[in-house]
Amino acid sequence: MGNQATRLDLFGAPDLAVANADSSELALSTIVQQHRNKELLRFTTVGSVDDGKSTLIGRLLHDTHQLFEDQISAVRRVAKGRGDADLDYSLFTDGLRAEREQGITIDVAYRYFTTDKRKYIIADTPGHVQYTRNMATGASTASLAVVLVDVRLGILEQSRRHVYIASLLGIRRLAICVNKMDLVDFSRASFDAVSRDLSTMIESLGFESAQFIPVSAKHGGNVVHRSDSMPWYLGPTLLEYLESVPTHDEVDRVRLRFPVQYVLRPRPDYRGYAGTLISGSVRPGDEVVVLPSLTRTHVASLETFEGQNAVVEAPRAVTLRLKDELDVSRGDMIVDPAHMPRVLRRFDAMLVWLGREPLDLGKCYLLKHTTQSVRAEVTSVAHGIDLTTLDPTPLGEVRLNDVARVHIRTRKPIFADAYRDNRATGAFILIDSVSNDTVAAGMVTFDGEAVLHPDPTSEAAHRSWVSPAERRAALRQQGALVWIRSADAECARELAVALERTLFDARRVAFVLEPASAGSEAEPRTAALAATSLVDAGIVAIMHGRPNSELDSLFGARSSASQLIVDADPASDAESLAASIFVQLDARGLFDAAID
Repeated sequence: MGNQATRLDLFGAPDLAVANADSSELALSTIVQQHRNKELLRFTTVGSVDDGKSTLIGRLLHDTHQLFEDQISAVRRVAKGRGDADLDYSLFTDGLRAEREQGITIDVAYRYFTTDKRKYIIADTPGHVQYTRNMATGASTASLAVVLVDVRLGILEQSRRHVYIASLLGIRRLAICVNKMDLVDFSRASFDAVSRDLSTMIESLGFESAQFIPVSAKHGGNVVHRSDSMPWYLGPTLLEYLESVPTHDEVDRVRLRFPVQYVLRPRPDYRGYAGTLISGSVRPGDEVVVLPSLTRTHVASLETFEGQNAVVEAPRAVTLRLKDELDVSRGDMIVDPAHMPRVLRRFDAMLVWLGREPLDLGKCYLLKHTTQSVRAEVTSVAHGIDLTTLDPTPLGEVRLNDVARVHIRTRKPIFADAYRDNRATGAFILIDSVSNDTVAAGMVTFDGEAVLHPDPTSEAAHRSWVSPAERRAALRQQGALVWIRSADAECARELAVALERTLFDARRVAFVLEPASAGSEAEPRTAALAATSLVDAGIVAIMHGRPNSELDSLFGARSSASQLIVDADPASDAESLAASIFVQLDARGLFDAAID
């Protein structure tokens, strides 16, 4: 009878059961909607190795109750296996086996958490020099950087590098957590010394705001809860700062930028252009321009996952339909005619070099910008950046982790804004076309500096889309210039052709250029350009003639390893002297192993 009563109680009131189900569904829907309406803050942690970035994030997640019990239990088991009495909070973010074994961060670890006020996406980035590329990746989408500094060590070079890269990537706000305060007895003097040291650098880089916070990540001091050991600090805890800092990402609300990602043709009478509106806003009826064709048309409709829209504001994924049937494909950009981007094939940029191999001037790279990939080459390097003084410094070769200002030439135009004005259309990456590795992160700059172009007689001039390294691999030699001079023009010519024969017999590629007229001012420079083009093509260019001061000046500026000036003696045997010149060229490393 009791069971029956129970059954009656459960099933005899269907309206009540439905009401409870509806109430639960409504409550869940309300919670989901409240979560959606919360502001989103993306931030990254940066700093040198062992400054405590992962420990800080682990402590933040733990003290805000964002971790599941099984996660905490797993970390407790690891601590017990190591013989540690305390939790290692870094293990909550260091997920790779190699990271846990070495106690370092290698890859970017993304973590998500929420509070009553906001939701957050954290990019925990590595501090080691060789993983700087991963740091740049994590910081590229952040609007705030949390900088960790070990109070005992102060500002290290890698910390300066990270802060500088953060400024290049458009981050305008910093939270500087001076960590491990427990190891200096929570000394205010130590905290103030680090703050003064970093303040000078921050001011020079133009950050909008910076909050210095003394913390002890291991013990949780000033991370979520205020530390009783630092009563002298009256500012916010890290969590209080994160909940109060402005979250807007400086998205450009005026200039319409819509890179076309995909053309939708589900049926013959439908043509839609799908992509992400990265800046500005758009409405049906708005006049727009399609680049690169410069065709004007109007917006017919806007479609999103929810259906038709009267207006779409950035950032938002949308399918845009136009009133006219136009030839529009992936990589094209739809823009506002009143606020056009720059259409560029040559431009200056700041590069953060991420490749293991150094930058190869003239090599053909792939440049990925918005939704298009174009072939491009770095034609010249203006300067590097001294990360200690932040001053421009000469840079002979751009290597891993170097920051440099360069000039880039693309085969097809890109549609860009200055990075400081639009992070989406001002950013690009360089990809090695052979290995498919991402070798550089770049930011387009328009700051009024002169456009860089190599001197027409320099080794960087007249580059093709085949790099010197690729030519050498094919020809098994490096280009060189041999300038043979003699008051007896016939003597110079005889030695030139003898040298060409010697090189040819050794299976080397060489070519004799006829002498320029000494009576013409234009012809020596023309001859020099022709010789330079041959050298850049990997050929040994041989010029001969009477002494010419202009040619001497032009050729004297070239690297001594790739040029040789020979004074021919009429009394010497041409073939013997040619053999001697060949030996000199070979000794300079211009030729690879002998060709069979």
